[in-house]
Amino acid sequence: MNSAWTIEVSVAAERQLSKLHRSVAKRVTRFLLERIAGAADPRAIGKPLQGNMDEYWSYRVGDYRVICEIHDHRVVVVVIDVERRSKVYR
Repeated sequence: MNSAWTIEVSVAAERQLSKLHRSVAKRVTRFLLERIAGAADPRAIGKPLQGNMDEYWSYRVGDYRVICEIHDHRVVVVVIDVERRSKVYR
């Protein structure tokens, strides 16, 4: 499958992924590679954040939120944060 979008992971998000249980990290990674990278438009899947985080996009993967920046001109989705839904917006 050819990816429409490149996925980049920030150092902070990489650190958070490494702390997750292996099965959760695999689920998040699979979601990013299969659903987001292969999407014609990654905005069709998630939801925009509001307020002072309005430049970010949120995806729900089980009990976790994956916060991303979408760079249309580079066709890149940058993962900024991966955290439990109860903690991510604090």
